[in-house]
Amino acid sequence: MEDHHLNEKILPMTSVTSGEVRKVREDIYCLSVQIVNVIFLGLPKSGTWILVDAGMPRSAEIIKKNAEAIYGTDHPPAAIILTHGHFDHVGALIELMEYWKAPVYAHIKEMPYLTGQESYPEPDPSVEGGLVAKISWMFPNEGINLDEKIQPLPDDQSVPDLDGWKWIHTPGHTKGHISLFRESDRSLIAGDAFVNVRQDSLYKVFTQEREISGPPRYLTTDWEAAKQSVRWLEALKPKIAVTGHGYPAEGEELDIGLLKLAREFDSLAKPDHGKYVE
Repeated sequence: MEDHHLNEKILPMTSVTSGEVRKVREDIYCLSVQIVNVIFLGLPKSGTWILVDAGMPRSAEIIKKNAEAIYGTDHPPAAIILTHGHFDHVGALIELMEYWKAPVYAHIKEMPYLTGQESYPEPDPSVEGGLVAKISWMFPNEGINLDEKIQPLPDDQSVPDLDGWKWIHTPGHTKGHISLFRESDRSLIAGDAFVNVRQDSLYKVFTQEREISGPPRYLTTDWEAAKQSVRWLEALKPKIAVTGHGYPAEGEELDIGLLKLAREFDSLAKPDHGKYVE
């Protein structure tokens, strides 16, 4: 398995919440790493747990440190699940999977970007938005090569090594983007299908100002699929949602914000122009 230069690239963006761990449920923890969230699923100090996404480049140590604080040392995750393979969700993946010897899973349509066959479409800095959108041309779009270490998620929508959860194909932001849902308490791990901070605004990324928003504009390539994915997730009526960026959302904030986004997606989320906008 080859390493990748993506692990060497540090982007000088962060937020006021970077390094914070939030207990979302008894068995859901959310760690903010610069501008992105990684999620730990599983009861602490006992049983099985999995890691969802792998953060920014060079974030392996903070992820390991917090995982061991929650689950104890010598208790690696049973699996690492990727919502998708963009650089800010796989930045520490190679180091973590080699340290923990954990299998990695993603949707089969994400495989070309995770086995070295394809690069993601280039970011689109021409979409309207704030400074983050304008500098998105700097963001790496190359895929990574995990060889045989990456496996497709089970066809039955089960989540490996984690009872009660199912994965849902929520494309648009990427072809193989997934979200995770637990029916028993209506907990949702949304990835970047929608987020809870305007990800194109540098000020809002830094302050983490809450706002249920569509997927990051500068990296989303299929807006019709993205709209349908938001509508599918809203129809689940989640009680709490942990998104790839921003604070977890619940209650009225989530109910009203997600319903509004689903109903008014074209005006709220879809850019007026851009190379991936029809």
